[in-house]
Amino acid sequence: MAAKRTKIGHEVEDALKEVVAHVRGEVDLSCRIVDDPSAQRIMDMRKRMKLSRQKFADRFGLDARAVQDWEQGRRVPDRAARVLLTVIDRNPKAVERALEE
Repeated sequence: MAAKRTKIGHEVEDALKEVVAHVRGEVDLSCRIVDDPSAQRIMDMRKRMKLSRQKFADRFGLDARAVQDWEQGRRVPDRAARVLLTVIDRNPKAVERALEE
């Protein structure tokens, strides 16, 4: 007996059909390109907020070692971190509100 599909099941199916159509060139999908923030830009953002690396990391749910590595150019933030850093740069209060317990 086949189970009844849920609303989310239908949404996933529709989304996958849209992706396949995009890959085939049948539809254009919007996309957002998030810049790789430079080491200097990350450091400037943190200093503008007058936060140590540890306090910056704690405030925004980041790993302090990762922040250090980004600022020193040893690592580049992954896509999710780039998005978070962009939001922090533009609206840090929104991130703080979202992370409140």
